[in-house]
Amino acid sequence: MKQTIPVLGMACANCAANVERTLSRMEGVRSAVVSLAGRSVMVDYDEQTISLTDMKRIVSEAGYDLVVEDNRDAAEEERTALKRLAYRMVLAWVIAAAVMVLCMHFHNFWLSAVLSAVCMAVCGGRFYTNAWRQLCHGGAGMDMLVALSTLVAFLASFVGDSMYFDTTIMIIAFMLTGRWLEEKAKNGAVASIRRLMGLQPKTAWIVAADGGVGEVPIATIKVGDLIEVKAGSRIPVDGRVAEAESFMTTGVAYVDESMLSGEPMPVGKSEGDKVMAGTIVSQGKLRLRAQQVGKDTALAAIVRRVQEAQGSKAPVQLIVDKVARVFVPVVLGLSVITFLIWWIVGGNAALSQALISALAVMVIACPCAMGLATPTALAVGMGKAARRQIFIKDAAALELLRKVDAIVIDKTGTLTVPNPNIDFTKDNNLPFAEREQLKPHAREAVEALRRDGIDIYMMSGDREDAAAYWAREAGIEHWQSGVQPSDKQALVADLQQQGKVVAMIGDGINDTQALAQADVSVAMGKGTDVAMDVAGLTLMTDDLRAIPEALTLSRRTVRMIWQNLFWAFIYNLVCIPLAAGVGHLFGVDFQITPMYAAALMALSSVSVVLNSLRLSRG
Repeated sequence: MKQTIPVLGMACANCAANVERTLSRMEGVRSAVVSLAGRSVMVDYDEQTISLTDMKRIVSEAGYDLVVEDNRDAAEEERTALKRLAYRMVLAWVIAAAVMVLCMHFHNFWLSAVLSAVCMAVCGGRFYTNAWRQLCHGGAGMDMLVALSTLVAFLASFVGDSMYFDTTIMIIAFMLTGRWLEEKAKNGAVASIRRLMGLQPKTAWIVAADGGVGEVPIATIKVGDLIEVKAGSRIPVDGRVAEAESFMTTGVAYVDESMLSGEPMPVGKSEGDKVMAGTIVSQGKLRLRAQQVGKDTALAAIVRRVQEAQGSKAPVQLIVDKVARVFVPVVLGLSVITFLIWWIVGGNAALSQALISALAVMVIACPCAMGLATPTALAVGMGKAARRQIFIKDAAALELLRKVDAIVIDKTGTLTVPNPNIDFTKDNNLPFAEREQLKPHAREAVEALRRDGIDIYMMSGDREDAAAYWAREAGIEHWQSGVQPSDKQALVADLQQQGKVVAMIGDGINDTQALAQADVSVAMGKGTDVAMDVAGLTLMTDDLRAIPEALTLSRRTVRMIWQNLFWAFIYNLVCIPLAAGVGHLFGVDFQITPMYAAALMALSSVSVVLNSLRLSRG
């Protein structure tokens, strides 16, 4: 069974790796993939071997929390945790100001020590407990670097001639500030999931056996219950209409399904028609018999797909993960080397400088920025795609989409739809131009793709004159008629052998061979379940302009990932030597102190998230 579970307490890429490693080692867990930006983990596990409660227990021992209880609201708990973080941050700055004054002007050792200890315990306590738990489970993250640097600075104040209490508290204050800003920014990265989840009502009006209507929590609704939904309200479950009425027509109510289809016009619903959770009754009132409830609704499936997509990893992320796993041990080693070099070269007179340099290296190194570079950009990009009714199955599909230079598109059901003014005819002499019509903006979408230098090939099982007509109407130069499913697959394979990156767009079972063969496969949301299962992307709208939009979004997202990674690596390459005091070797009297190192470290993580959020605009 695959399930996406919210995770609380993750702060950096190493935290994500620790959660993955902890879950993956458990018997019965086939795989675990963490989305740091989405604050969740997608777990594939055997229900007969291990339970969610078991996973929660083991993960909590490692310092994190899985939200597996149905009555827990992960979003609300995140908001509560953010408020607590804000309180600790403010208190840390108040104590930091007091300690700075005590250290620099009054030189009051013991009062400074007491205030520092209070700040470390109350404001920074999570750093130390998390670091200890991670260490016990064979992992290390940003908390480890913060815990070690502050403890070393605090203890050094008792054995040396200088006081480093102000350094200790300022590191904690800056780190809490950075984490608060980062968490605030991450909320924007997962806003799409929040909006999708917000489409599900919390309560519903259920019709009792005696005809009375009462409001009940959504979790209590069962298959077969009769539910009433009035105008302006969202439908709480998937079901079939039992009764409908509106001021316009008896027996019909009108439902806004734009959240699923992207079509703005309300759809008339009468007895026996299917209605979906999250859609809105725009006119009239209807009663429906519940068929799919809770996690079984189409809306819940969409939320799961987006969560799984945001949690999936692009190929570049696999490289970053390997770097992140060794990052903390490498930084600790560099910190020790920095201390030894200063001490050996300068002797006991340089002991203070050696300690400051080692602490600065330990604090300024930032695995967070590298770890957030890819998942935040992917989360924002996939969220924006979801708002445009483009649902992306995994990160690899989004990353590869930008390289597509040839598209094979099915005609019937994908490029064209039946003419609504014709319900059904057996008259084979009826002109094909009257039997079906181009989808909205199809020609505009084709022109946009051709401007991008993409070759388009239309494949149809229809007769030659019909295929030629619709290819001409759509502005497509390359087309084939009378094709079989194997012919579509053969064309995709032939284009691939020519060195092209091919996308296949289809909607039916007859398209699945070609969809499976293609580098990137795109299914239509109104097509067959088989086609959607095979496809890497699904379009829930008939507006084919979503295809060039998806290509543009892919390019922007991948470009943003590389921007984030570039600046994250440059930050570490430049700042670590400056923190170590390399400038002194070249006669430059400049060095990043531990306090400024903490500020810069926090800024680097926040900047990566904020940069990714630019994808949501435009």
